[in-house]
Amino acid sequence: MAAKFVIAQGGGPTAVINQTVVGATLEIRRRHPGAKVLGSRHGVRGIRDGDYVDLSEIPEEQLRLIGATPGAALGSTRDKPDAAYCDLVLAGLKKEGADAFIYIGGNDTSGTQQILTDASGGSIAFVHAPKTIDNDLMENDHTPGFISAGEFVAGAFLSVDLDFRALPGVYVGIVMGRHAGFLTASAAAWRTDEDSGPHLVYVPERAFSVPRFIDDVRMTLDRHKRCIVAVSEGVTTEDGRALVESLVPPDRLERDAHGNIKLSGSDLNMAFERALAEGLPGKRARVDALGYLPRGYVGAINSTDSSEAFEAGVFAVEVAARGGGSVALKHEGGMTVMRQVPLDAVAGKTRHMPDDFMQPDANQLSDTGMAYLKRLVPAKYQVGKPFV
Repeated sequence: MAAKFVIAQGGGPTAVINQTVVGATLEIRRRHPGAKVLGSRHGVRGIRDGDYVDLSEIPEEQLRLIGATPGAALGSTRDKPDAAYCDLVLAGLKKEGADAFIYIGGNDTSGTQQILTDASGGSIAFVHAPKTIDNDLMENDHTPGFISAGEFVAGAFLSVDLDFRALPGVYVGIVMGRHAGFLTASAAAWRTDEDSGPHLVYVPERAFSVPRFIDDVRMTLDRHKRCIVAVSEGVTTEDGRALVESLVPPDRLERDAHGNIKLSGSDLNMAFERALAEGLPGKRARVDALGYLPRGYVGAINSTDSSEAFEAGVFAVEVAARGGGSVALKHEGGMTVMRQVPLDAVAGKTRHMPDDFMQPDANQLSDTGMAYLKRLVPAKYQVGKPFV
């Protein structure tokens, strides 16, 4: 009897998540001629509802075109399976006679695979293939999707710094990343010299204080005549709560199906605008949330990121043959290699940016942090030094 695989995508789309689908599909075809490959539409919801696309029959040329396209071609979901939902998903997989389920996503997706593994009794191989621009998966040096998003963020902050050299003022860019500061830190990856922005970088791993923020901005203006700020949507106050929780009444906080608080948006923007207006009256200031743009921008699909996402899909098929687990990207011998790690080493855990990635006495990247980012997000453009 021919093998049968189910593949799905979960969580936020990225610029390269489709490469993982294509890598897995083509590897299944190579290793298991005649195997059926079903793509579940909108994550585990498609398995629950029996909603699939047959990837087995799609020509390779068309698949590779999909792989080079941002977004999530199968559709995604933030559904969080409870016990009853898991029963429905397992029933759906068994109905299709699935031998393996490859689920591509981040922390919550790996958690779903762990729940399904525990409930299945070992009859199906459950594989988690990594994806997240947050770069916050344990056991990984970096994750597919992060490099492309980091390139977008680095380019955006280089560009806005040049803009504010011409017309000085204060710029605050709010960057995604939830509880890890990697993507926000990538704003500094293309700094050209000590005068370049971002001059201030605020990450969730360090407590945030509005009065200190105003003091930092004031001192930076005195030194550089402008101040470019990269701030993570997930910055926390001294009491460990997300800044947005301190600013928005509990009954107005938005949450997704996993219970995650909506960290960025109009409330956080307005809070920074108000703080700047009150703390630095009369100063030209702009606050932007980069929002979803970095995670799937067609103009910033990094070739290394793309090829690694494809290889993660290829290796996911090997992990399925070994009985299941999580694919991890490791940095060994100066290169990225794929390794199998247990699901429970990744599921439900968050990898934070190491303490030594930031300078101990300043809101700026350390040499260690800069070296890590420059390895993954090397400068793509050369720019001339302005005359002002």
